[in-house]
Amino acid sequence: METGTILIVDDNKSVLASLELLLETEFSKILTASNPNQITSILTSTPVHVVILDMNFSAGINNGNEGLYWLKQIKCLSPALPVVMLTAYGDVELAVKALKNGATDFLLKPWDNKALLGKVMEAYRSNRNCEPQNAPKEKKEGFDMLVGHSPVMLQLMKVVTKVARTDANILITGENGTGKEMLAREIHRLSPRSGHTMLSVDMGAISESLFESELFGHERGAFTDAHESRPGKFEAANGSSLFMDEIGNLPLSLQAKLLTVLQSRNVTRLGSNKMTPVDIRLISATNKDIPALVEQGEFREDLYYRINTIHLEIPPLRERGDDILLFIDLFLRKFATKYQRQDIRMHEQTIEKLRSYHWPGNVRELQHAIEKAVILCEGNVIRPKDILVKQTWQPQETTVAVQNLEEVERQAIETAIRQNHGNLTAAAEQLGISRQTLYNKLKRFKL
Repeated sequence: METGTILIVDDNKSVLASLELLLETEFSKILTASNPNQITSILTSTPVHVVILDMNFSAGINNGNEGLYWLKQIKCLSPALPVVMLTAYGDVELAVKALKNGATDFLLKPWDNKALLGKVMEAYRSNRNCEPQNAPKEKKEGFDMLVGHSPVMLQLMKVVTKVARTDANILITGENGTGKEMLAREIHRLSPRSGHTMLSVDMGAISESLFESELFGHERGAFTDAHESRPGKFEAANGSSLFMDEIGNLPLSLQAKLLTVLQSRNVTRLGSNKMTPVDIRLISATNKDIPALVEQGEFREDLYYRINTIHLEIPPLRERGDDILLFIDLFLRKFATKYQRQDIRMHEQTIEKLRSYHWPGNVRELQHAIEKAVILCEGNVIRPKDILVKQTWQPQETTVAVQNLEEVERQAIETAIRQNHGNLTAAAEQLGISRQTLYNKLKRFKL
């Protein structure tokens, strides 16, 4: 028996059962998936040596476009992973398309068992001496947060693949727990600078007294306890990417110093008069509304435009539809392996509870909830009571009686701000007014 892992993806459960029965005598591990949306979560969490992929997943459709789409997704994740295509429709043109798009081989249903075993074994042996291309690696830690096939995530990753190849400054925004740092690391990984380590700095955690030393470096004797010269983050990131997290928390007094370096691409260490040129790709992130801070005079407009050549917004988990099912499957597999509970599974009512919750902490909160459930669950089935989250969220409607038009307006503003979780830009859009008008009304109503 070979020690490899085979992944079979087909919407027909009879086909899955038949192939699993046939292949389990030859390979040590067989994984099956009836929904192609599971492919990404499986490949990002489990080493796989060969994929057997159906060409059609929707009833009444036999053009093979679905299979070709998922073949491309697999090749994006694992370029060298062998993929054997499976279809009930004998179309030579379709087979040629699949092979041109990277498929290793092509089989027709109903298949000949001997021929299928031969092709799968051949594909496996061509790959067995190599580490599986999709094997999880340390440098990919946290990439889980970027999994998803919702329209908003597909559009986001489409833009990422375009801008990653450039040196354009990028501003990533989104709520806490959506994966802003992970997206920054993915941009760096796809960039020409990926041969160097990306450096990160938390802008909100640097005190004013240490700001210049941390970012621009210092010479020996520049200040008390400066016993040796040390480069700052800019010099250390020369030739690579510099990630500035929580840039919206940077005090106004320090923004001018940062802007000067970003404009000139030269740094001067504390205690030195020598200017050192730096070549960095800047990626910034924040969960704050920077345009609102600009209007309030709390963030420099010129710095905002300097860091914001490209703006990427990561949507919250509650706006990503069925992506949550991918995360549930991914995290369950991950922690079941980590805590040696491979037989554990989710009850259907538990999945519904996870889907109905609004996840204010986004993907990070979901990950922690599933990890706790895997650890604390007493049986092999995770039930709703094992998911430790607050009561399922329901949108709150205002029921307070109003006395006049001004009170109606005040309550409408309060409701919009609450429903948009304090995001004033989104609240203004919901109310159909400009941000400045909203700010004026907030002052008027002393909100």
